[in-house]
Amino acid sequence: MHKFLSLLIFIPLLSFGQVEQGRLTVEKLCSPAFHGRGYVNGGDSLSANFIAGELEKMGCKFFKNTPFQPFQFNVNTFPSKLSCSVNGKSLIPGKEFVVDPSCPSYSADSLKIYRISVAELFNGKKLKNKISEAAMSGSKVAVGFAFHFSLWKGDTLKKAQELAKVLGESMPIIELVDTKFTWSVSQEQSRFPLLQIQSNTLDASLDEWIFQIKVDAKILDHTARNVIAYVPAKNKSKKYFVFSAHYDHLGQMGLDAYFPGGNDNASGTALLLEMARYYVKNPAEVNIVFMAFAGEEAGLLGSRYYTEHPIFPLKEIQFLFNLDIMGSGEEGATVVNATLFPEQFEVLKSINEKQQFLPKIASRGAAANSDHYFFTQKGVPAFFMYTMGPNKHYHDVYDTYEELSFNKFNAIYQLLIDFEQVICWKR
Repeated sequence: MHKFLSLLIFIPLLSFGQVEQGRLTVEKLCSPAFHGRGYVNGGDSLSANFIAGELEKMGCKFFKNTPFQPFQFNVNTFPSKLSCSVNGKSLIPGKEFVVDPSCPSYSADSLKIYRISVAELFNGKKLKNKISEAAMSGSKVAVGFAFHFSLWKGDTLKKAQELAKVLGESMPIIELVDTKFTWSVSQEQSRFPLLQIQSNTLDASLDEWIFQIKVDAKILDHTARNVIAYVPAKNKSKKYFVFSAHYDHLGQMGLDAYFPGGNDNASGTALLLEMARYYVKNPAEVNIVFMAFAGEEAGLLGSRYYTEHPIFPLKEIQFLFNLDIMGSGEEGATVVNATLFPEQFEVLKSINEKQQFLPKIASRGAAANSDHYFFTQKGVPAFFMYTMGPNKHYHDVYDTYEELSFNKFNAIYQLLIDFEQVICWKR
């Protein structure tokens, strides 16, 4: 038996009940008052203030007497007017259309959009004629092209995507989709707009449509803040165990659509706060640190900034456990970096098998898909765990508080405590 595993029998099982407070936290962070925790109306700043306030009320300590670590980056935002209609029919933002995150400001009362068919795509003469026809029309009316990527596969799809990219440098592009939207964040603006439209909102029998589009976009020089707190060890220690989660999300797209980010990552933020609540009452053998990162959705910017400007030496971190997408768990959880740190993964699996917290814990290799990544790049052992379940809402307007089951919230809470105790036990 591994030396760590022999300690498992001494770790008591705690009573459950954290999910009630976790639900309240997620519901609050998902509310319209936080504007999707993005960059419109100071959504991420409001969130940072709330998280810092909760940590202070619990009794957590702050490094250098502040919970905040500010940093700056550019981000493209849509703070006001945003509308799209097709042949006189208004579309619902976030549900029937989205603008590309890099979309610039744009206004057209009569934008003629031509559909590109497979026959035209693979016939140079037909395609050239189509583009020429559009160019000639451009003297009287704005023009662009529509691609229905979801109907194509393989080389056809690849060629269509390459053509759309080229044409997008000189005219608006409409992408017709049959699946849910997956929105994101951009730090820059393109020259012309790209919109995704649900194909069932258009008359599919037509080869061209008239769009009316209004987009107000603005690049911000934005100041975001990581929120960092800690609970000192029972006895003075220079070692640290870190729990992390990003609190930011995608924010608003115009005045009428915001992205609540319930699973991603109000759920992880709520669990982070519950871990803090536990350790204030139950100090550990090492210092326990809680890092709530900003700028994750814009490219892991907050965690990258922290690793480049650490408050204490990174080499003193015994382990970092990143919590992102914690709102379900009916199908278990997946651990990124499991193959990089097999010894610690075996500890986690053994605890779970002994206590039956989750149906399974799946192993995954390294991936730059959350805030653990830059810590690992700096030599810090780290896991990123996310739950699996029936909730498939991701980066869309349907990722709401109401859609979360919190099925394994309490179980993961206990699993994390047990894991920390084994990893950090004095030996």
